[in-house]
Amino acid sequence: MKKGRKLPRKFFEREADVVARELLGAVLCVRVGDKVKRLPITETEAYMGTYDLASHSSKGRTKRTEVMFGPAGVVYIYLIYGMYHMLNIVTGEDGAAVLIRGVGEYNGPGKLTKALGIDKGYNGLVLGEESGMWLEARPTAAPASPSHYSYWCCLCQRMGK
Repeated sequence: MKKGRKLPRKFFEREADVVARELLGAVLCVRVGDKVKRLPITETEAYMGTYDLASHSSKGRTKRTEVMFGPAGVVYIYLIYGMYHMLNIVTGEDGAAVLIRGVGEYNGPGKLTKALGIDKGYNGLVLGEESGMWLEARPTAAPASPSHYSYWCCLCQRMGK
């Protein structure tokens, strides 16, 4: 996949639901060794801030959630079930973030972090080449294979809530 335009911090300084929708089709870039893996984002989930009871920030500031109360464009990683790391990007509202649920062929937030070697070491890092993780705008040119990218967007309530 060709290198695209990096998404600036300003992109993330908006409400989580807006950022979540606009991340669909954008490209998650992660440096793995001496290579960069670039995978299109296929699924996201918005956590709207302290008033969103499904958000970790709804319980207030803790050592675990401190990153969520910081600047937009910072990575928030947490571990669930003692085995799956979840990749989130902090957005503009206090305590808000977007969970990256799927990229490329990796459907499921735990599968994508495992495949890309994303763990707690990324927690609190600012998105950018220096940190080894960044996001690029969705490609404007059509992919080589029409089946390579097939996006559709569905807005729905969070499952289980």
